[in-house]
Amino acid sequence: MGRRSLYVETVIHTDMDTLWRYTQEPSLHQRWDLRFAEIHYLPDSDGKRFRYATRILGLTVAGTGTNAGERSRSDGTRTSALRFASADPLSLIRSGSGYWRYTPTQNGVRFVTGFDYTTRWGPLGKLADLLFRPLFGWATAWSFDRLRLWLETDTPPESLSLLAPSAARCVRRPTRDRDAVPPQLLSKVDKP
Repeated sequence: MGRRSLYVETVIHTDMDTLWRYTQEPSLHQRWDLRFAEIHYLPDSDGKRFRYATRILGLTVAGTGTNAGERSRSDGTRTSALRFASADPLSLIRSGSGYWRYTPTQNGVRFVTGFDYTTRWGPLGKLADLLFRPLFGWATAWSFDRLRLWLETDTPPESLSLLAPSAARCVRRPTRDRDAVPPQLLSKVDKP
C-alpha cells in the first residue's frame, strides 16, 4: 500500500460470524456498500473470482477481482484480501488491492480496510484522482457506518435515510502503524 492508500476503521457491535457473512456474501455486500451496484462470484471460481459493477450518472462501470480469506487464526482475528482490475475505459481505476481485517473486541468486532489502486488516463487520471480519491474514501467510510447501523439496529440499509450513516463516525487514519500494513495473505491472491 502506498502513502496515499485509503484506510477506514469502525467497531461494530455484532459477532464475528455475522460480520464475516455480511461482508463476504455478495448479495449482502452490495446492499450496504455505496461503491457497488452489483457483486457476484464468477461460475466455477469456488468463490475466489468475482465481477463487480458500479453505476454513475446512468453509466455502468465494471471490473473483476480475486480474493482469499483466513477464518481460523489463533488470535481470533480474520482477514480477507483482494485484487481488482477494470479493463473498462470509463473506469478511472485500472487495478488495485486491499484487505479487510476483523479483530474481536469486548464490544464487538473492529472492522478495518486498507486499499490502494492505480489510475488510467495518464496525467489526466492523476488529476481526476485528486478529487476521486477523497470521495472514494468518504464513500467507503459512509458504507462502513451503513453496515454498522444495519447490524446494530436490524434496519435494512435500503430503509435508512441517506443522512443516517455518517463517514465521520469512522476512523480514517491508522491509529497503530501495523493497521496500515497489508496482510501477508495479499501476496497469495492471484491477479484478476
